[in-house]
Amino acid sequence: MATLLTARNLEKSFPSNMLFEGVGVHIESGERLGMIGPNGAGKSTLLKIIAGLESPDDGEIVRKKGIVMRYVAQDDDFSGFESPLEAVTGGLESLIDDDIERTTRASISLSKLGFTDFTRAITSLSGGWRKRLSLACALAADPDVILFDEPTNHLDLEGVLWLERFAIQSKAALVFITHDRRFLENTAQRIIELSDAYPGGTFEAVGNYTEFLRRKDDFLESQRQAESVLANKVRRDTAWLKQGIQGRQTRNKTQVNQAAERRAELKGTRSRNLAPEKTTEIDFQATERKTKRLVALHSVGKTMGEKKLFDSLDLVLTPGQRIGLLGVNGSGKTTLLRLISGDLEPDTGTIKRASELRTVVFSQHRGTLQPKQTLQEALCPVGDTVDYLGRMIHVTGWAKKFLFRPDQLSTRVELLSGGEQARLLIANLMLEPADVLLMDEPTNDLDIPSLEVLEEAMLEFPGALVLVTHDRFMIERVATELVGLDDMGGARHVADMTQWMNHLKKIDRSDKSRNSGSVQISGTTARKSGRPRQATKKLGYLQQREYDGMEQSILEAEDRVERLEVEANDPATLADHVRSSQAFAALSAAQQDVKALYDRWAELETLKSGDSVNNS
Repeated sequence: MATLLTARNLEKSFPSNMLFEGVGVHIESGERLGMIGPNGAGKSTLLKIIAGLESPDDGEIVRKKGIVMRYVAQDDDFSGFESPLEAVTGGLESLIDDDIERTTRASISLSKLGFTDFTRAITSLSGGWRKRLSLACALAADPDVILFDEPTNHLDLEGVLWLERFAIQSKAALVFITHDRRFLENTAQRIIELSDAYPGGTFEAVGNYTEFLRRKDDFLESQRQAESVLANKVRRDTAWLKQGIQGRQTRNKTQVNQAAERRAELKGTRSRNLAPEKTTEIDFQATERKTKRLVALHSVGKTMGEKKLFDSLDLVLTPGQRIGLLGVNGSGKTTLLRLISGDLEPDTGTIKRASELRTVVFSQHRGTLQPKQTLQEALCPVGDTVDYLGRMIHVTGWAKKFLFRPDQLSTRVELLSGGEQARLLIANLMLEPADVLLMDEPTNDLDIPSLEVLEEAMLEFPGALVLVTHDRFMIERVATELVGLDDMGGARHVADMTQWMNHLKKIDRSDKSRNSGSVQISGTTARKSGRPRQATKKLGYLQQREYDGMEQSILEAEDRVERLEVEANDPATLADHVRSSQAFAALSAAQQDVKALYDRWAELETLKSGDSVNNS
């Protein structure tokens, strides 16, 4: 593989904080490079320096001549653009002068990412589709390298799986900062960690996340052994230097210098070996309640607006039970948590809670944090000590448990990073004894060491836990059972993630924008969302024949879409500009045919139920 970029001895600091120094990175053509490290190590800054968006204080970057790079930020910004087509064409103005060529290039890019309506309002797009739009903007430039900063953050499971497939099929070199360990395992070919635990500030290994961990453990073990050897040498040096005055007068100056170098080396090695131990301390308090049934949901249903989220849902929470909630964004996971906590009431069914039940909620929106408060006020609203597990702890010591420095206590909450705000929220929750923990996307912005500590805390919590997360590694390790919401009003208990994914494969969700009243396919059985199929009332002979064959027509049309998707993403097709344009035009037309068939089926369903009369 050809080297596209080489960075050497990069250094970056802020007035009160050295981010990194002496860092080196290289990027090879077509590779998938994962970048990890603790919060505050400077990963995002390093990625921006590689992208050319920021300058290093020192060091050099050598880029291949003519290289095209695109940076995809954590949070997309499409201000000034109303539609996907406008956003993509706008990003091409600096590269392409011709309007028609820009529009053609943008249309091809949007089609590759699954868009069928290029003029739809960006404001109506979900988080997953906004991420696809960010990718479409990047891909339209035909880049050699795409740089992603936390691409899986705020994506649902479906979005993360789609992103995995995209990464594996991409021809461009990909560099992605992520704390999603399963995503790293499935996509990364090489991983680099930015951390004070390593000489030069980085450690890298070729392979996936499992291979990275193996090599990292080997390296850290050898570094610990090196510290032990150095410590013994320094002890001998010290004894030698403490000999009498007469001995010092004839002592070899070179040996004295070597002893000083060994002391400095030992200090650096010892500091690096201590770095992995600097992790957040998480331990949730439990009330030690002996009640067996904490919360019981019986035949619970909830509708938000015109969308039915779930119906006839039964769920019982008991001590030691850890439930993982699955479902796409908007399927009702957060709503279900609010029903359990008592913030919302069900439309149908009953919810019974144990007497004086104590529930602690981690909200993904972090609404309990006060932006204008200082960190000290947020950690300790009254006085300068907190009561934790019956012990009074000074706010400075309490802050250190969550990796906050004393000089940060006067910082306003709104100025903290996402990871720091997440740790602050966890610190507050740890002060509240709980029977039930409701964790809504607690992994966002947390680094891998913090995620591992959080997992241990949830595993050790003796009460009931309900967890919403797109982190598959965490949910597979923590959850004792899974409940999936299918985004069509159904809820299903499943044994594991594989069973849930197999269930999703049987459900057609090709037109999710029309939730209530739209026709959906599950396997080969048609059903109408929101109400049962009605007996035939007003269909004529030709309409009935059309209706009877509609399911098969849709299945055949969708098969054609799948075949065209395979053809369009074939490397040979992508390498040929003319062939690629034709393939994506055919794919777009086939997708429109599927949409038209669904529209017609919905129309026939309406006639069939007697809601209106339409003479064909």
